[in-house]
Amino acid sequence: MNTSPRPPTPINSPSYPREFQQIILEKSQNFVGRGFVSTAISNFLQRHDRGYFTIIGAPGSGKSAILANYVTENPQVLYYNAQLPFQNRAEEFIATICTQIDPTSQQTSLHSLLQQVSDKLEPQQKFIIAIDALDAVNRTDQTPGSNLFYLPRYLPRGVYFLLTRRPYVRKQSGLLIEAPSQILDLAEYPQQNHEDIEAYIKRYVNNDEELTAQLIAKSENNFMYLSQILPAVSKEVDRLTPDLEAYYQQHFHKMIPPNSPSQEREFKSSVLNVLVQVSSVVSAESIASTIDADEYDVEEVLENWREFLTLQEIDGEIRYSLYHSSFRDFLSKQVNFG
Repeated sequence: MNTSPRPPTPINSPSYPREFQQIILEKSQNFVGRGFVSTAISNFLQRHDRGYFTIIGAPGSGKSAILANYVTENPQVLYYNAQLPFQNRAEEFIATICTQIDPTSQQTSLHSLLQQVSDKLEPQQKFIIAIDALDAVNRTDQTPGSNLFYLPRYLPRGVYFLLTRRPYVRKQSGLLIEAPSQILDLAEYPQQNHEDIEAYIKRYVNNDEELTAQLIAKSENNFMYLSQILPAVSKEVDRLTPDLEAYYQQHFHKMIPPNSPSQEREFKSSVLNVLVQVSSVVSAESIASTIDADEYDVEEVLENWREFLTLQEIDGEIRYSLYHSSFRDFLSKQVNFG
């Protein structure tokens, strides 16, 4: 990074729960590149005296690794991962973060604690809370219309949130904030992603330009795919590892929950089947025509699947495709799509 945030000396060093420590260690291993993200974060911290910085990317694009590496390089930053079991509800988040801020405090109001932190900060000090996988938050027990994890609408001076999440429909962001904010979408940096992917591959593959080129093409700038494929690079490249299959199975069950009504499953399966069968992008209108359904209903399903889709505008029309070809290949082998 160009400039690391100064550690807020009046505040206790964060004590991450063991499961968070394991995630940080696992995700930051073999980290490579992503300098453009570090620079953007640093610039945001320098320009604003508080705010929200959000990294958006498709599943497997390296968001968690970016955040884990940032925390490793800046150990005073607080860290929370919403994707772990039993960590996706507001009450768990608030309790854990409040403890990280001050283990001795009996205060359970995040807003009050952040104000106390801000009051103690020196003019150039920065207090940062990093939250990974905001898309995994369960809002069932939250007040309707409230921010995900009850994140503050307003921030006191010197307080920042660094967030990661999968692509989402903006009107369903789950956040209403009135503080400086910036969104960095990893998909908007294809050249930088390509360079980082190549550097990552070359850590495993030496002096084999043909194999490197093959892996770059197959990766489609997806680090999760590579992390599973590269350790077995001497084997068939097209073969999915058990961990990658389990990862894709989670995606599949989120798209079409096994316990959802049969009529709903059937309709979503029809939409998904079209996405699987096409080799390029397809419009909602085309999907609706193919399965003889209402275009509005198809669009609603596609919006709910936004995190797993790549969008492309062609001639003023939004067209969709699954975010990675290996995920499409996995889905093509599912029997009746659940």
